[in-house]
Amino acid sequence: MSFPFDPTKDPENREDEMRPEYDFSGAVRGKYYERYKAATNIVVLDPDVAEAFKGSESVNQALRLLLNLARQQVPSSR
Repeated sequence: MSFPFDPTKDPENREDEMRPEYDFSGAVRGKYYERYKAATNIVVLDPDVAEAFKGSESVNQALRLLLNLARQQVPSSR
């Protein structure tokens, strides 16, 4: 699969891949950064942990099981 932007290329040797019809002259850098950050929760698994799971659904299932077990072991102080 080929991607239009290759982050491994040296920036000095990279050709300008921006199309001429794109105009970002009025753009504001980071305009939606805070909103995006508030709505995103990304966790990066170590490779050995990631090997044990097929995807996010199995990770969530395992974490829910762990939370339920922890709640059973530690009584709530409410």
